[in-house]
Amino acid sequence: QVQLVESGGGLVQAGGSLRLSCAASVSIFSINIMAWYRQAPGKQRDLVAAITNGGSTNYGDCVQGRFTISTDNVKNTVYLQMNSLKPEDTAVYYCNGVRLWPTPVNYWGQGTQVTVSS
Repeated sequence: QVQLVESGGGLVQAGGSLRLSCAASVSIFSINIMAWYRQAPGKQRDLVAAITNGGSTNYGDCVQGRFTISTDNVKNTVYLQMNSLKPEDTAVYYCNGVRLWPTPVNYWGQGTQVTVSS
């Protein structure tokens, strides 16, 4: 069983920055894809950024160029650096891990609130 624990959320003014952290209970090398999703009230959960254990990254269109996903393989932690924050970035941010074999399994953290004031 994989446990993911997020931290780093909070309240920030528009234009500011935050860094989210997601600590995994296992080596993140054993997890094929690590990702951040977000969900605003009344909306679906959307992909923000993803990184494979090979280092390939993918970003949602709405955060491209502003957010950066990275990993620390020693600390088994995934980060989401968020710059130039906008009020529309306000959401609960969830850490996600996917193991693809022998069968695909998704793991989720409990979520951390990010609120951007205008």
